[in-house]
Amino acid sequence: MPTVTEALSLMEYGPAPEAPGPALDWLKGRTFGHFINGSFTAPGESFAVLNPANGTELAQVAQGSEADVQAAVRAARAAHRKWAALPGHARARHLYALARLLQKRERLFAVLESMDNGKPIRESRDIDVPLAVRHFYHHAGWAELVPDEFPGMRPHGVCGQIIPWNFPLLMLAWKVAPALAAGNTVVVKPAEQTPLTALLFAELCIEAGLPKGVVNIVTGDGRTGAALVAAEVDKIAFTGSTEVGRLIRRATAGTGKALTLELGGKSPFIVFAEADLDAAVEGVVDAIWFNQGEVCCAGSRILVQESVAERFTARLKARMATLRLGDPLDKSTDIGAVVDTTQMNRIRSIVDQAVAQGAVLYQAPVPNGPGCFMPPALLTDLGAANIAMTEEIFGPVVSLMTFRTPGEAVELANNTRYGLAASLWSENITAVLDVAAQVKAGVVWINGTNLFDANAPFGGMRESGFGREGAREGMLAYLTPDTAKGRERKAPAPLATRPGDATGDAIDRTRKLYIGGAQKRPDGGGSYAVAGAQVPLGNRKDIRNAVEAAQGASGWSKVTGHNRAQVLYFLAENLAAHRIGDAAEHAQAVQRAFYWAAWADKYDGKVHSTASAHVTLAMKEPFGVMGIIAPDESPLLGLVSVLFPAIAMGNRVVIVPSQGNPVPALDLIPVLDTSDVPNGVVNIITGPRSELADTLAKHDDVAALWCFADRAICTNAEAQSAGNLKPVWTDWHQRDWTGAEGQSREFLRKAVQVKTVWVPYGA
Repeated sequence: MPTVTEALSLMEYGPAPEAPGPALDWLKGRTFGHFINGSFTAPGESFAVLNPANGTELAQVAQGSEADVQAAVRAARAAHRKWAALPGHARARHLYALARLLQKRERLFAVLESMDNGKPIRESRDIDVPLAVRHFYHHAGWAELVPDEFPGMRPHGVCGQIIPWNFPLLMLAWKVAPALAAGNTVVVKPAEQTPLTALLFAELCIEAGLPKGVVNIVTGDGRTGAALVAAEVDKIAFTGSTEVGRLIRRATAGTGKALTLELGGKSPFIVFAEADLDAAVEGVVDAIWFNQGEVCCAGSRILVQESVAERFTARLKARMATLRLGDPLDKSTDIGAVVDTTQMNRIRSIVDQAVAQGAVLYQAPVPNGPGCFMPPALLTDLGAANIAMTEEIFGPVVSLMTFRTPGEAVELANNTRYGLAASLWSENITAVLDVAAQVKAGVVWINGTNLFDANAPFGGMRESGFGREGAREGMLAYLTPDTAKGRERKAPAPLATRPGDATGDAIDRTRKLYIGGAQKRPDGGGSYAVAGAQVPLGNRKDIRNAVEAAQGASGWSKVTGHNRAQVLYFLAENLAAHRIGDAAEHAQAVQRAFYWAAWADKYDGKVHSTASAHVTLAMKEPFGVMGIIAPDESPLLGLVSVLFPAIAMGNRVVIVPSQGNPVPALDLIPVLDTSDVPNGVVNIITGPRSELADTLAKHDDVAALWCFADRAICTNAEAQSAGNLKPVWTDWHQRDWTGAEGQSREFLRKAVQVKTVWVPYGA
């Protein structure tokens, strides 16, 4: 131990342990059962929960069986009707009580979280617990406002919520608070590695007087999670790995369950030459060594401009030398313990592979002794294909590459299958906002990183999942339109390849596909018969060509809403002059074009008020290329009702019209040709709906899919989309396309994805 004089001279931190006594007293000798219907069950089969910092056993926790899950779902179902019927104010009081009780026990929760997860006490005390409290306060407000702010919406019902191990309490708050505010009841499955703060939260539910069955917590491993996904719940909300997300997408296909997925990431951390380099270095500390790098949105790929790369790297290495690795309960600790040995071995394996592929490793020595400790690591001299640049490591390991121009930075940033977050550093706000618009990420931080708030939407693009948590957008994920469903659609009749009835001396009309602004013969050279016509028989190669054409029309996504509105108004004008099909349906199709033109420049993004000094922008962006399977019913009106909102929001579309009557869609082609619709914005492929929908669902360059078809086609579309995890909107029930079901804001919400941009603002 240094003397006082030496300590004052060196100004080094000494040990500052947090007392674990109250948490150990709460845990002492306990074997936890599940929390079902307002009380804890008797423990049956159990497993040990270990402290990753020293390997000691903290408690025994029940292994949830299918029967346990079913009991929890029954309790949630029984409680739902009364909970949903409560006035918003009554639900708000319960959420407020949970916030206050959590606040009163913040020290106990913080210590327990650090012991269970391994994260430094400073992080659980100063970030995790206060943010969890913030979520319950914030959503108490939403509970109060639901009737006014979300008219025509209702809660889903029973929500299954699967929580990851990296932020056990915070992720619970993210999911439970909005679900309860909206009027849902929940069954929560915490990660098997970190269930303890969820069980402590259960005690708060009792103390807050929450009605029995509103919150249920079932502990266990992946088998318990699989049982919850398979149970009779109305929605699944999952945060975790992309691999498990795919399994859940396939398991829920065709069930009608709402689904939100927040999955993995490989987020870029871009440092431009104009950046404050010292601030950017501290940003790296927050981006990748926060929570031991066990953060889905961690800035694990540093991209630094060549002109400052040498200086930046030197400063980063110097800062790494000051990071303190050690006991999570020591308030001087910067980096705690990795969650368990399995994760530790995975991290080391990927680092070893990266070095074998040519990367240079800079890292402090690995400490000896018990506990899962991994020193911060920096990998340099690596290419874009190195495993450390492509695979999520989920540990305190960061890779560094250089770039020359902003365009190259964007290209490197988007060179990943993920799209969760990005962190941009520059004092040139104009340049950095331009890059923010181009980066494929659900969250973009400018001169900051890992900023979170209950009123800031959070979620990903691409294989980072879909759906948003937090703010108004997160509330919408727990609500659904309160409309009665129509009859299920029937599968289309088999294709008839024989020619239709002879038309006497009439001149034969050859109808073609519409790809890239031109009429094209189908790749297979075939056609099929419908009433009064032969129509082209499209196949997967035609879909491929149409998607390529749509990709080439990217300029449509960049023009202003005003410009898109003018095109739609002109389209309406020309459609009015070209009678297609039934007169009443045609007249309403013209009105639909006007309606969606009106919305093109009015479905705006929002500025959200967060608890920090930022302008937090929730920008509504088009997906890019969308696939649409149009409904069979109302072949013209149904088609334009799904096509026009998609292009009004800036998407380019590959649409498959009614299989039984595609003629109105093909007759629309001359109208599109004369209405200033850019080539490739609308592509029309006729043919076998099941085959074409399957191709669109699998296609990696189709960013989103709408499927208004029979249940079998919809189910397959959802299942096949698991490969690239595109959002899929399926509806196998017939709609009244003449009324509100054909022009609601639901189409707008489904046609955009939200990008949250955090811009520093004020002191």
